[in-house]
Amino acid sequence: MTPRINPITPRLWWDVLSASELERIHETTLEVLETVGVRFPSERALDVLAGSGCEVDRATQIARLPRAVVMEAVSQVPDSYVLAGRDPAADMLIDGKHCYLSNDGSGVFVWDHHKGEKRTSTKQDAATSARFVDALPNISYYWGPVVTSQDVPPATKALHDAEAVFTNTSKHFQTVTTVGAKPARYLVEMAGAIVGGTDELRARPILSFMQCAVDPLAHDGPNLEANLVAAEHGLAAGFMPMPLAAGTGPATLAGNLVVQNAEALSGVVLIELAYPGVPAFFAGAPSVIDLKTGGYTGGSPEDYLLAGASTQLAHFYGVPMAMGTMATGAKEPDWQAAVDDSLSTFASVMTNADMMNGAGLLNGSKILSYPHMIMESEIYGIVQTVADGIVVDDETLALDVIKKVGPNGTYLAEKHTRRHMKEIWRPGVWDRTPYDTWLRDGKKGALEKATEIADDILANYRPEPLPDDVVAELRAIVARADKELAGA
Repeated sequence: MTPRINPITPRLWWDVLSASELERIHETTLEVLETVGVRFPSERALDVLAGSGCEVDRATQIARLPRAVVMEAVSQVPDSYVLAGRDPAADMLIDGKHCYLSNDGSGVFVWDHHKGEKRTSTKQDAATSARFVDALPNISYYWGPVVTSQDVPPATKALHDAEAVFTNTSKHFQTVTTVGAKPARYLVEMAGAIVGGTDELRARPILSFMQCAVDPLAHDGPNLEANLVAAEHGLAAGFMPMPLAAGTGPATLAGNLVVQNAEALSGVVLIELAYPGVPAFFAGAPSVIDLKTGGYTGGSPEDYLLAGASTQLAHFYGVPMAMGTMATGAKEPDWQAAVDDSLSTFASVMTNADMMNGAGLLNGSKILSYPHMIMESEIYGIVQTVADGIVVDDETLALDVIKKVGPNGTYLAEKHTRRHMKEIWRPGVWDRTPYDTWLRDGKKGALEKATEIADDILANYRPEPLPDDVVAELRAIVARADKELAGA
């Protein structure tokens, strides 16, 4: 039976930073938090920080966080917790031992792989993308949405997105577009309607929140308010810094890590000061500025180093990490995209990022491509096989069968082979056929095979449906939000 989700449990480990280097970045981060501070443009956030011993300047909205306050708050993060799916078979245990892949998020275009052109995304695309993710075991949870609804009122876009997602996947949903306290409360109400109420949501947290920081050393007010609402209801929350070295962060990678770390730490500190012991996590997508455009593209050697080091820092504090993975500046699923996706996934897995966001988007996380997501799922499987390493025990050393077969024999018919042959990685879209077979089959490469698989899922896969009364309740909640927040 095909599993609902397929996390990686890596046996191999890659240390980007030495123990002494981790300690230096940690100490520098604490000095930045204590002497420079971080901007929190939210009165509620500033009240929490001021009441916990932080130095708060109401005029500038900058809070300086004493190291003792920082370390005590971080120590409150649970060692492990579950991010639940509507389907319990899709539950994710966040315990520092498993790596879970999601889709990427917040794109605004969809690539029509038959017409060879992009178009603006709609609410239907949000629904379709959730259904597509639901079909892929290698993608454990839905992040985002993958693409946002551009055909609904902007004030309630996140809630329309959520309605589309909740009705089309039974996997965990981590929102990244819900900003502001009121939209967050509506979203919590929607998740509660699915599991039987907001009290039940604490026991079955099918929803979590991630917000972006504002580099350098600042947060967004509505983002802070949304995550505080999430924490109030016992839902996991985190903040994703995205400092660009030489732009919104220092040009040096070590300096960029300090800014990244300070922003992630400050967000977790706020959450734990407000609601001690609530699930929280670090997040990050640090990169370097594009020297030609001055912008973000995704995919560079520095990205892989920054990702690995950021995850190490999260483990240093005993806090789960959600790392931006598979980012690429490629405009189509090509060689560039494959290199970016492979190396970034390797870096995230080999440093044991708990959550990896994500698959499916091209052009600096702007354009959704379904065949691209299929090929990224294949890359994930390859990295999973590498991360499993080599098991050395009496069974795998195979001494008995080696003695039995001896010189010039064959292992094909041996019971030992039958027991273990399914452990060998098998490609889904990679082509390893003989040349003549490849010619006879129409010269199909990975993209052509991925397109066929994607089209089959889009045409035929149907997720586990929500009950009709729950669907109606979700729609009613969104309609109320439209009336209150969008004047619709």
